[in-house]
Amino acid sequence: MRKNEADIKKRAAILFASWRADWNKFIKEVLGVTLDEEQQDIVTAVQTNKLVSVRSGTARGKDFVAACCAVCWLYLKPRWNTKGELIENAKVALTAPTDRQVKNIMMPEVSRLYNRAKRRNFVLPGRLNAYDIRTDNDEWFLTGFKADENNHEAWSGFHAVHTFFIVTEATGIVDDTFEAIEGNLQGDSCLLLVFNPNTNIGYAARSQKAKRWKKFCLNSLTAPNVREKKNIIPGQVDYEWVKERVEIWCEPIRTEDISERENDFEFEGQWYRPSDLFRKKVLGQFPKVDEDSLIPLQWIELAQERWKNYHLGNRNYCRLGVDVAGMGRDCSVYCFRYNNYVEKFDKHNSGGRADHMKVAGKAMNVTKNTTGTMIFIDTIGEGAGVYSRCLEVCDEEGLNTKKANIHSCKYSEGSKTKSGKELTDITGQYTFANMRAYLFWCVRDWLNPDNGMNAMLPPGGTFAEEATEIKFSFMGSGRIIIEPKEDI
Repeated sequence: MRKNEADIKKRAAILFASWRADWNKFIKEVLGVTLDEEQQDIVTAVQTNKLVSVRSGTARGKDFVAACCAVCWLYLKPRWNTKGELIENAKVALTAPTDRQVKNIMMPEVSRLYNRAKRRNFVLPGRLNAYDIRTDNDEWFLTGFKADENNHEAWSGFHAVHTFFIVTEATGIVDDTFEAIEGNLQGDSCLLLVFNPNTNIGYAARSQKAKRWKKFCLNSLTAPNVREKKNIIPGQVDYEWVKERVEIWCEPIRTEDISERENDFEFEGQWYRPSDLFRKKVLGQFPKVDEDSLIPLQWIELAQERWKNYHLGNRNYCRLGVDVAGMGRDCSVYCFRYNNYVEKFDKHNSGGRADHMKVAGKAMNVTKNTTGTMIFIDTIGEGAGVYSRCLEVCDEEGLNTKKANIHSCKYSEGSKTKSGKELTDITGQYTFANMRAYLFWCVRDWLNPDNGMNAMLPPGGTFAEEATEIKFSFMGSGRIIIEPKEDI
């Protein structure tokens, strides 16, 4: 009997270890749930990342997959010693803007999973209540409550070896609350945001732009029930609902009118242009960019997808942009562009001081080892010293032919050609307050899918987060001006 018991325990330990290693295996075998591929990717991301952001169309299963992650964290993260004592505790906090969302949406999803496991003869520890799962150990639990913007102290008790925060309808929660939550993201911890993208502003919207987040978009058009035109996954958005939304919320268009910037899509052999409501509720996309925003996130995402499918050949004829950091925490940035392909942004922290020699050396190394490379240096402020040093290197090393390829860029100057002609946008319609505004708009024109320039940008980094925050306005003269750097 003892041998059989030991064998059973050994096999159970191996099985439990396999669930710990692969949460999707636990979800399938213990909870009896079939997640689609995109939902499985979200589970894996929560298992391996500290910050995960999911924007979603309606009824795409965002809250359900969040509940699956919550149950996995609660039961797969804790650790016990050989005496059965809890040595690594786990806490899960579910929150939302309203009590109704917690009690009637989030906790019922958790309850269904808990009871489903029980029906499959997997009795999970703890007592299931209306707002939580409580175990016999006060330091091991799952709880749900409304996010109170006036009570940040409520988050102070969530320190644990393994801490998990899930925020649903995250666009409805103020930034201060997220700051309080982030204060608890120490050690092995994770913050999962799930939301419908109802607005372009706020913490949740920014999470879809920032490098430090693992980001997902659940599009209702790609849901299994919609693709297969039958209900494969109960409770998820279905084909008939999507078909009706297409008819009500979208406009049929001709093939020649298709525009990537409009999120145009094909459904049942016909192309459509979505309304903002369809964009948010079905496609899981943010509403159209604010009237005064320079660059929509969607344009950047398209450019990043093109980048992934492109292979750069030789590295001659580079256009190297150099922005030189001064005192403080700014970084010096090198932008390597080859025609419409930006290979990379190299960022180097200045360490609180301007290092002209180092920056100039890196720039000159590129131009000395390639053919036809041009360097463009922002010479307002610290960049003037780097520009001068690059010219000195040319004189010292007899690189007179390279000297003509080093350019000083003064963005405060007027937006005119050397002959005095006014510079305009690609349509010839807009003029600009200064060279800075003109060049910012050039980037906008370059990224605009309607202009067919096939811009390519490297994924990751802070470009998307920073570029989508830039605003523009019209002066009384009709010229375009970009908001000051300090305001951005």
